[in-house]
Amino acid sequence: MRYLDSAKNARREETKMSEPITISSLKVFIKKPKIHVVSFGCQMSFADSSEMAQSFLDKGFSSGESLETADAVVISTCTVRQHAEDRAISFIGRLRKWKKQKPHRLLVVAGCAAERLGPKLKERFPHVDLVIGAKSIESFSKIIEDVLSEKFDLASESATDFPQTPISTQGAAACDFVTIMRGCNYSCSYCIVPSVRGREKYRPVQIIIEEVISKIEAGVKEITLLGQTVNSYQSEYQGKTVKFPELLRILDETKGLKRLRFMSPHPYYVTKEMISVFRDCPTVCNYLHLPLQSGSNRILKMMRRNYTRELFMEKILMLKSELPNLVLSTDIIVGFPTETETDFDETLSLIKDFQPAWIYSFKYSPRPGTLSSTENPDDVPSAVKEERLARLNNLAREIGRKALQGKVGQTVEVLEENENFGRTRDGFKVKWKGGDKSVGEVHSVKIVDASDFLLIGEK
Repeated sequence: MRYLDSAKNARREETKMSEPITISSLKVFIKKPKIHVVSFGCQMSFADSSEMAQSFLDKGFSSGESLETADAVVISTCTVRQHAEDRAISFIGRLRKWKKQKPHRLLVVAGCAAERLGPKLKERFPHVDLVIGAKSIESFSKIIEDVLSEKFDLASESATDFPQTPISTQGAAACDFVTIMRGCNYSCSYCIVPSVRGREKYRPVQIIIEEVISKIEAGVKEITLLGQTVNSYQSEYQGKTVKFPELLRILDETKGLKRLRFMSPHPYYVTKEMISVFRDCPTVCNYLHLPLQSGSNRILKMMRRNYTRELFMEKILMLKSELPNLVLSTDIIVGFPTETETDFDETLSLIKDFQPAWIYSFKYSPRPGTLSSTENPDDVPSAVKEERLARLNNLAREIGRKALQGKVGQTVEVLEENENFGRTRDGFKVKWKGGDKSVGEVHSVKIVDASDFLLIGEK
């Protein structure tokens, strides 16, 4: 990869959450069928893909290479944003020819869009064999057992609601995800997650520990804990209730773990106890993604976010006071129903006070079944949404550029994720030249320049 392509590569990194992610293909036993698992959407969808792949590994499948040689395909879908759902639907449609070529092939569609669309998927795409909604992902192994027995000659294995053995990691990357919970107890009016994933379910602490250890032993250096409202986690362990900060303290002691991240937390659960973990635990990275969504109290109330702009800024000021080296990022939704110019100006003003290094911004799109789609018409014109999004992105670039330029001249610690590319502990992406290529190693890199998206360094 050429050094001059670094800015383009950074843009790819920023958008890869909406790109299809392919988990390594797998193949089976005597007749050796192969399976391909593909994920569309967010990190939660990606993590679900790993668990579904594990179900096949547990039944004797092994690695394959391509979709063309696959005997089975599992598609992990997302429906939080329309774009991710549309891409998955398009991909399912294109597999009609793939299935027709070899009718014995197995096609499974799973995840959030599968939960939302349900039987409609089978009606629209008769070539789909099985639809498994997000609420049933925990039981994926049980559900596929019968259909696999019908199509392939394999031994069945028992399964429970959450995997009771750690997820295997073959050909591990430097960084990986561990799901610690699913579902959400909040009811944000724009969000479809509670209806497709249900209320919060927490993985047992011991299973989380074992999975983290398994990944570290396979070569992973950095773990990101995933959950819809990840910092609301709680579970019983060794006779006491373990909440999220305590879970971080437990995992911080894992031998060989270099870095620990998590996403996405809710502002309500940003407590002094959680803040103290950043200070006390060497592996916990000094980066926090804290979704804001809007700076208008009126819109926040309509969104049912359970905080005001004043309370949000109180949390931010507490974080900055206690952790001066903490880097922050956020999410913003533009064009929520009834959003006025005044509401949007309040968002811009709060962003200027907040100063997040990165802003992930989205135009509002109504999701079927959510409160905002049933109670309020999508009345902000598309052209207005586009114009406001452009203004927000301009402000984001200005703040981001300042944060990046502030790193120039520093020597930073970078975990190499790909060849001569990685991230600092506080989340900045770095591309450098010089030195040996050693994915998974931590390097000291001198920052000599910055683009709009990443830092340029040399060793």
